[in-house]
Amino acid sequence: MTPLRKDAARNWDRIVTVARELVDEGTPLQLNDVARRAGLGVGTVYRHFPTTEALLETVATPCLEALADHGDQALKDDDAWRAFSSFLTRLVEAQVSDPSLAKVSATAEDVLPRTTELKQQLMATGTELLTRARTAGAVRPDLADGDLIPLMCGVAYATYVHSDSPADRLPTARRYVDTLLRGLSA
Repeated sequence: MTPLRKDAARNWDRIVTVARELVDEGTPLQLNDVARRAGLGVGTVYRHFPTTEALLETVATPCLEALADHGDQALKDDDAWRAFSSFLTRLVEAQVSDPSLAKVSATAEDVLPRTTELKQQLMATGTELLTRARTAGAVRPDLADGDLIPLMCGVAYATYVHSDSPADRLPTARRYVDTLLRGLSA
C-alpha cells in the first residue's frame, strides 16, 4: 500500500479519532456525522472509508491487534490453565471495554481483510488454548471448542445488562468470567 501524503494521513487520523469518540459515546456511526464533527468534507471521509463498516472495523483494529498479541503471549505460557483463563478474561474485558469490538465481533461478514485475519487468529488461538488446557486435564473434558464463543458472548451480554454504570462494567465482567472459569476448571 502506498503511504498517504501528510495531509491525507492527518485527515485519516482525524476521521478515526472522531469515529472512536462517537463509538465510545454510544452514538451511531454515520459517515456524514463523522465528516461534520471532524471538520472535513464528506468526500474526504468517503475516500478513506467507503462504508461505515470499514470505518468501524478500523476503529476496532487496535483492540483486535492487542488481543491477538495477548493470545500470542498466552500460547507461550507453559501453564495451560493460566494461559487459557488469562486469554478468556482478556477477551471479555475487551468486549465490555471497547464498544467497537462488540459490534465488529457480532458481524457475520467483515469488510476489511485485516479484520477477518485477526478474528480468525483469535479463534485459532482460543481453540489451541482450550485444546492445551483439555489435554493437561485443567478444563472439563466436556467443554467443546464451539462452546467458547457463546460463553464469552453470554458473559459480555450479562455484564452489559447487569452493570449499574459503565464504571461498574469491568469489575462485573471480571466477577462473571471468574465464576465461569471456576465452573470450567477440571
